[in-house]
Amino acid sequence: MRSVFLCAMCAAGALALISPARAGSLKQDGRALDHTRAQAATLPGYRIGAGDVLEVIVWKEPDASVPSAQVRPDGMVTLPFVRELRVDGLSISQAETQITEKLSKYVRDPDVTVLVKEVNSERIYVLGAVKHEGVFTMKSSMTILQALAEAGGLTDYAKRKKIYVLRTEASKESRLPFNYDAVISGRATDQNALLQPGDTIVVPQ
Repeated sequence: MRSVFLCAMCAAGALALISPARAGSLKQDGRALDHTRAQAATLPGYRIGAGDVLEVIVWKEPDASVPSAQVRPDGMVTLPFVRELRVDGLSISQAETQITEKLSKYVRDPDVTVLVKEVNSERIYVLGAVKHEGVFTMKSSMTILQALAEAGGLTDYAKRKKIYVLRTEASKESRLPFNYDAVISGRATDQNALLQPGDTIVVPQ
C-alpha cells in the first residue's frame, strides 16, 4: 500500500534528522525543530490526539479527500461521506483502516493515506539513542526520567551526560541539560524537570 511506503520514507527521514550534528542545530533553527516533530508524528508509535491537523488522501477520489481536518476536543473529526469519526488515540495505520472501512460503503476499493500535518495535542518527543524513539502522550507531572522510561530507556550508545530538552516558550527556544548519571545517582535531581507539552528530549550518540 502507498501509505506504508510513505510512512517508511518519513520514518527514515526522522531518523536522519537525529544525527549529533543535526540535533545540535535544532536549537538555532525553530523551523528545523518543527520539521523534526512533524516527521516524528509518522513513527509507528504516534497516536493521534485532539488538536492535531490531519490530511486525508483518497487515491483518485478528490471528493473524498480532505487537505486539512482538525481533531476536535471530543476526539472526533469530520470527513466527506464518513461524516463523524473518532480518531483520538488511534495510530496512523488504525485511522487509515477505519476510514477505509467507512468509505468502502461509498467508494470502491478506497486507498487511504492519513498524514499528520500539525501536531497540537499534548505530546512530548523523544529522539536519538533510546530503544523506542517517537512521540508520546504527556502524562500528568511527567518528568524527563519518566519520559525516557516510556521510550524504553537508553541504548548502549547514548551519551548519558549530554542529553538535553528543547523547549519553546513565547517563540523562544531554550535548551535544558540533563545528565542521566548525575540524576540517577542523586547528584543533580534538579535536572529531572517536569515536562511541558511540545518538549523534545534529544539523546545524542
